[in-house]
Amino acid sequence: MSSEPPATRQDLFDFLDQLGIQTSTHDHEAVFTVQESHKIKQDLQGGHSKNLFLKDKKGNLMLVVCLNDTEVDLKSFHKKYECGRVSFGNADLLWEHLGVTPGSVTPFSLINDRQERKVQLVLDANMMEMELLNFHPLENTATTTITSQDLLAFFHATGHKPTILDLEKPQDESIHA
Repeated sequence: MSSEPPATRQDLFDFLDQLGIQTSTHDHEAVFTVQESHKIKQDLQGGHSKNLFLKDKKGNLMLVVCLNDTEVDLKSFHKKYECGRVSFGNADLLWEHLGVTPGSVTPFSLINDRQERKVQLVLDANMMEMELLNFHPLENTATTTITSQDLLAFFHATGHKPTILDLEKPQDESIHA
């Protein structure tokens, strides 16, 4: 991230407005986990996400965005996405590159990586088939709904080209009846 302070929620909304992207935002109490967010989700249409900030052994950073119930196998992720073995990026790296704290990770945080573009973006194919998607607007006290096509336009405007993959962990086929 540049030496500027990270974008605020209002900066994000102003950026989306400049792009002609319409969203709606629902304010709520802070949520920190997918489990805590279940009660909020029932009031909002569209797909709800989980966002994984990862780094590989070579120091490459990735933001993996998928539907909240997607089981991502991190042990084999490097086989689907050409990278080294991955682990979760720590809070300092998250703040340094995306300008958000744990619990507020969102694809909208790529607004803070427009200059350096150090974070690679991986999107779940199943999520991108949905018309409406919901993400935190840089803070976990609200949820913003955006169309999947407008989300792609946002990524383009931040200089991030997403890789779209099937991220669902394969079912174990070795179990026979």
